[in-house]
Amino acid sequence: MNSQLIKMEALANGYSEGIALDAAGYVSEGSGENIFVVRDGKIHTPPLGASVLPGITRDAILTIAREIGIPLVETIIPREMLYIADEVFFSGTAAEITPIRSVDRITVGTGRRGPIAERLQKELFGVINGTREDTHGWLSPVHALVG
Repeated sequence: MNSQLIKMEALANGYSEGIALDAAGYVSEGSGENIFVVRDGKIHTPPLGASVLPGITRDAILTIAREIGIPLVETIIPREMLYIADEVFFSGTAAEITPIRSVDRITVGTGRRGPIAERLQKELFGVINGTREDTHGWLSPVHALVG
């Protein structure tokens, strides 16, 4: 129900998506996505104890970021950090990795996909599309019946 209310409120106020805050007022997630904030080359994302969905794509991003050496910290994120971020992006099964252009009509970074979101998209899509080795066992082959 919370996810539906987040989305409904966002749409009613002219936004494509909403960002939820936890009970203490810290950034939590989107209506069905995890959120990541990039500041000074470091990725920040709320920890699972902060009313966050334990997303599969979230886990993949954490794994890939660590693997390719992007500094990452799971920490509480004050709302104000969204306004000074270099990049903000959602992740999820449907969202995959979706850069956020603005928050509360304030442009995030340059208003375009940033280099960290772009690199993570490249790495994740590489695994999904088979152009990057799946070293984590994320994919399961499905063999078609012939005949």
